[in-house]
Amino acid sequence: MKRVILLGSAIAIFFCLSGLPLFAQGRTGSGMGQGQGPGMGPGQAGQNGPTARRPTMGEPGMDRTNTNQTMPKMKTPGQLLSQNTKLSSKVQTLLPDGTKVQDAASGFKDLGEFVAAVHISKNLDIPFDQYKDKVTSGDSLGKALKALNPSLNHKEIKSEVKKGKQQAKEDIKTSHHS
Repeated sequence: MKRVILLGSAIAIFFCLSGLPLFAQGRTGSGMGQGQGPGMGPGQAGQNGPTARRPTMGEPGMDRTNTNQTMPKMKTPGQLLSQNTKLSSKVQTLLPDGTKVQDAASGFKDLGEFVAAVHISKNLDIPFDQYKDKVTSGDSLGKALKALNPSLNHKEIKSEVKKGKQQAKEDIKTSHHS
């Protein structure tokens, strides 16, 4: 008889403890309450209903494995340059005559890589279009530099890439603060 009571108590405690996180999280919108599906907040009867709202990445209950949820798209370097005319004007002075900043920026991963490539190209008098082709096809700034200027040793390449990145960082920083 003692074993039956002990086993029953253990099962009751298990169910009570396993249910606590659901009730505790239900108020934050990440648990399941009455009429709610997984990841739904209070007052949301279903994911396709008129009041349904998908949680954002920072909210509790966000299903990070759901590939149907759209992530905010990062702006391209060209889009960022069109919004930052001061930086765009600065970079334009470093590009070869007749080259449009928007065209030059297309294909780069991010704004920093683009501005660094422009500086490296200008600093070492490497044709920008050739350097861009190498970098946007997958080469690192250093590997592209080595391919286009084989006379540079590893230390010089590293130094020039570091210098170009620092110049880019400074250009981007000063274009936002002034």
